[in-house]
This record gives sequence, C-alpha cells and structure tokens, in this order.
Amino acid sequence: MLAGRRPLPAHVTVYVFVIVPFLALLAAVPLVWGWGVSWVDLLLAAGWYTLTCLGTTAGYHRYFTHGSYKAKRGLRLGLAVAGSLAVQGPILHWVADHRRHHAFADKEGDPHSPWLFGTSPAALARGFWHAHLGWILDRDLTDQERFVPDLLADRDLRLVHRLFGPLTIVTLLAPALMGGLITWSWAGALTAFFWAGLVRIAFLHHVTWSVNSVCHMIGDRPFTARDKSANFWPLAILSMGEAWHNLHHADPKQARHGVRPGQIDISARLIWIFEKLGWAYDVNWPTPERMARITRVAA
Repeated sequence: MLAGRRPLPAHVTVYVFVIVPFLALLAAVPLVWGWGVSWVDLLLAAGWYTLTCLGTTAGYHRYFTHGSYKAKRGLRLGLAVAGSLAVQGPILHWVADHRRHHAFADKEGDPHSPWLFGTSPAALARGFWHAHLGWILDRDLTDQERFVPDLLADRDLRLVHRLFGPLTIVTLLAPALMGGLITWSWAGALTAFFWAGLVRIAFLHHVTWSVNSVCHMIGDRPFTARDKSANFWPLAILSMGEAWHNLHHADPKQARHGVRPGQIDISARLIWIFEKLGWAYDVNWPTPERMARITRVAA
C-alpha cells in the first residue's frame, strides 16, 4: 500500500507550497480592504482558477483516477497539464493517493479520512485537521505499482509527472506575465503574481481539501455508499461539482456527480462539451438503472 517516504528536499517543497500560498491568502484580506487588487487581477485569478480547478476535477479526478470517460491523446495530455498547474502534486502521486482513498474510504488505510481517530469532539477536530491538511504533510508515499499501473505504462503521463516542477513555475509566472503585458507595468505583473498566482493556488487548495474533510463529515447522504461521504451544496460551484460527494462515492465511475435538479456540476458540463466535440467518448453518464441501484429507500 505504501512505497517508501518522500525525499527530504521534496518534502520541504511541499511545506513551501502549502504555507506560502496560504500566507498570501491571509494577506489578501487587508489588501482587498484597502488597495492592491484590480479587475485585471480578479479576472486573471478567476480564469486561472477555472482552468486549474477543472484540470483537477475533470482531469486528475474523473478521468485519470476513475476512468469516467475515455479521451483522445490531445485531451489526455491537456488534462494532465491543467491538473498539474493546480500545484496539488504530480499526477502519479495524486491519482495513487485518491485511488487508495476509495479503496479504504473512511477506514484504516484511507490517506485522508476525518474519522480515523474516533468520534469524540477532540477526535473529530484532529480528524478534520488530518483530512484537510495534515495528511499532505505526511512523508509516506502511496505505492504506484499497486494503485496506478495503467498510468505508469503511459510514457506521456510519466513525462508530465516529471515536469511537475517546471509546470509549477509556469502556473506562478504566467499570470504575472499576463498581468504585466495587459497593464504594461511591473506593478500589474506583481499584483497578478500575488492574486492570480499565490492567492488563486491557496484558495483552490482549500476548496479541494474541503471535499476531503467537510464532505466526509457533514451534508446529505441520499445515496448508498460504504463510507461517510456527503453532499455539501455550499461548495458545489467552487469545487466545479465535486461537493456532490455522496453520489460520487456511491458510484465512482459516473462522469456526473450532481444528478438531481438544481445540482450544478460544471465539470460534468465540460465533459459533455468534450464529448460533443469528439474529444471524449464512452462517457459514463447516469442512467435510471444506475441511479436505482444506489438511491436510498426512504424508511
């Protein structure tokens, strides 16, 4: 299940990319209150957030982890790169961790369950911290040979995995370059680096981590799953549909997580567009038969 420990230099880098963007997010509050943000910064941050969030949700998660649909090579590479730009870890590590999460959901072996320490208030507070952030700071590495042999066999994905460092530089500096060119100023480059680079990364980190923590603690559970996954609607739009988490754990291969009226699932809409363009195929859309198997029967 585990395959050694993360090398110390790489582990230090993890701390840097958890702490520095988070400090930027904290600094954002007084800056918004006073000065330091423009419409250019906000639009760049929104654009980069959308790109990298969807790279994580429709790419890393629904495609690479669960095979909710099949993709042609160009889309496959694009999704791998877009997911890497979210700075949540190289693709092979991310997918291996998430497949292990589903194999042992909310049980011993799950890398980020909030229920591993008990159900007392103190245990749940410890569990929330572990599920949200603490597990990322653990040096243990998931066994890729066991959990992602299909991705290891793909030369393209091994290359994207190795390029995670350069792609991290791109996701930080490209917004700064865009801000500088749009405003034609060093100040525009600096504020875009701050808002569309650091703050955007930190905000996306915590939205993603909230699916691990909040969506396994509180919310509705209309579908039959073998764990404590729940739908938490306040996160639905920010997570691009990932917060309809109970459905996902009840039927992980479904390409759409928000299946009921009013349940916005932006990732599923993007996959639908890919399918219409001919870039994606064999999409696992919900059917009445699939839904009947997992819907809880009211007492």
